[in-house]
Amino acid sequence: MLKMMAAVTLAISTAALAAPDPAAERAPPARPPSEMTNAEIKAFNEGLAMTHPYYIKCRKIDQVGSLVKKARVCRTNEQWKEAWVKGNQNSRDVADAMTSKAGDCRATGTC
Repeated sequence: MLKMMAAVTLAISTAALAAPDPAAERAPPARPPSEMTNAEIKAFNEGLAMTHPYYIKCRKIDQVGSLVKKARVCRTNEQWKEAWVKGNQNSRDVADAMTSKAGDCRATGTC
């Protein structure tokens, strides 16, 4: 009985290793995602988890100067994360640059 269970376990683990995950070997899209059609994006995302780095997500962003016009922006999860990190860093840099150092005695050394 124990030998049979070991054989079944070995067969299952071998089958799992033999079947490669198609999402793991997926390459990023060849074209920028914003230039792809909805059908192309849907076909590309087929079989990918929503958390996969190459999964494409689209958002509609308001265009400046228009009350109704919106732009469709599509990026991979990896690109959205990079944009988020870069935007936060820019925001911190601007806040630091705009903060007055004149009233801070630590900056002037007059404490």
